[in-house]
Amino acid sequence: MRIDINLHNEDLPDDLGLGDKIAIDCEFMGLNVERDKLCLVQISTGKNDAHIVRLNRNTYNSPNLKKVLSNKKINKVFHYARADLLFIKKYLEIDIDNVDCTKIMSKIARSYSDKHGLKDLIREFTGSEISKNLQSSDFGGELSEKQLQYCAKDVIYLHKIFNSLKNILVRENRYEIYTETIKFLKTRVNLDLASYHDDIWAH
Repeated sequence: MRIDINLHNEDLPDDLGLGDKIAIDCEFMGLNVERDKLCLVQISTGKNDAHIVRLNRNTYNSPNLKKVLSNKKINKVFHYARADLLFIKKYLEIDIDNVDCTKIMSKIARSYSDKHGLKDLIREFTGSEISKNLQSSDFGGELSEKQLQYCAKDVIYLHKIFNSLKNILVRENRYEIYTETIKFLKTRVNLDLASYHDDIWAH
């Protein structure tokens, strides 16, 4: 499958139209939001395209990207949105609304499985196999062709996965509980920023 990969330095182009439903993923230098910076934001319209923004980690001056992410009329599909939204809020200093998360969808819809990683969902709903070997590579420097391919494959399947999971949720009468659950996501991100990392519902 040919993927249309576009690498943008620091920001999205002024005249880029992405539509009203996009898939988003991010790459960081690590998982500690206080230490490890946000490096890349990938966006796909669901048409085998990937727009990869290599951020300026000194300024994070990306007005076009921030405008898209802040647009409440655009639906944004993430996988494990909790992590991506945390780094976006910390480094781009914006909140994002109108969000869906395929990891949360999977945990509610796919009670027949305990595997909810992106690789597992891609295999089940698209029949494709992807490698996660580059997940822990250095995204802070020059990007190799393999890294660009990896970043693109993290977003190009999300539209189809979202639609498949939504069908299961609706069929099994679980869509309402998903929509109620996703409302807590912004609060969960704020708790992470405030260093409340444990399950606050635990005894």
